[in-house]
Amino acid sequence: MAPALRQYISFMESQKKRERTFSFEFFPPRTEEGKAALHHTAAQLGQLGPRFMSVTFGAGGSTREGTFETVREIKNHGFEAAPHISCIGSTRDQLRQILRGYMALGVRHLVALRGDLPSGTVAAGELRYANELVEFIRAETGTHFYVEVAAYPETHPQAASAEADRLNFRRKVLAGADSAITQYFYNTDAYFRFVDDCESLGMDIAIVPGIMPITNFKQLARFSDACGAEIPRWIRRRLEGYGDDIEAIRAFGLDVTTELCDRLLAAGAPGLHFYTLNRAGPTSTIWERLAL
Repeated sequence: MAPALRQYISFMESQKKRERTFSFEFFPPRTEEGKAALHHTAAQLGQLGPRFMSVTFGAGGSTREGTFETVREIKNHGFEAAPHISCIGSTRDQLRQILRGYMALGVRHLVALRGDLPSGTVAAGELRYANELVEFIRAETGTHFYVEVAAYPETHPQAASAEADRLNFRRKVLAGADSAITQYFYNTDAYFRFVDDCESLGMDIAIVPGIMPITNFKQLARFSDACGAEIPRWIRRRLEGYGDDIEAIRAFGLDVTTELCDRLLAAGAPGLHFYTLNRAGPTSTIWERLAL
């Protein structure tokens, strides 16, 4: 057996031995109507027993208060909340206050990200990279928080190269990350190759695939162009062919995403993290089809 194949099998076996975790991601609503919708969505998806529900953090901290309030709402309903925390655009004192606020709220789980600068902003803040943020969290709070970081199976769009991106990910792991959630993807080979490469670099942490249900092609294309997630040509052409037939797009998208999840879990992925876009329907349908 070739060494590379042996390494891959060894890593996937280690992934299979981990307890599988399932989680859902939301963004802070900006309107009362949005808050009511999120309340309903979280309650519905909460019945599925997720490990946690994460809440995004806007560019440069633009949704800081909204993130905190959404986290409070999730915890008030008895679910574990994992707020995103970003270092870009923030000082150490600001980050320290955020951490203290979450500790006071009883939060034990964070998603630590570099984050993006708001348009027109030039000051990056005192910490520039996610590994520095993880180091800061550990220095300030020790092991109080379980820390997730981001992973990019298809390479971060701003990385100099795939190799540089893997080394950046390794720095986050060495800084004290407990596990990782990937950017969404539709190419399972990209994920499997990424986890294999991580094993070869000595990184033995759970790398949970991020899943984006396909319900709106134009929206998905816009997201993917911005974050560097590839839509395989055959999927893109099929979605383009449906034109404005929303029901056909949703039906095809659910088939594609369900098959993707099924293949990932069958091969040993340690769970799934669903980017819900604050909607329960698509994630619930995929969950039911997978018989989770």
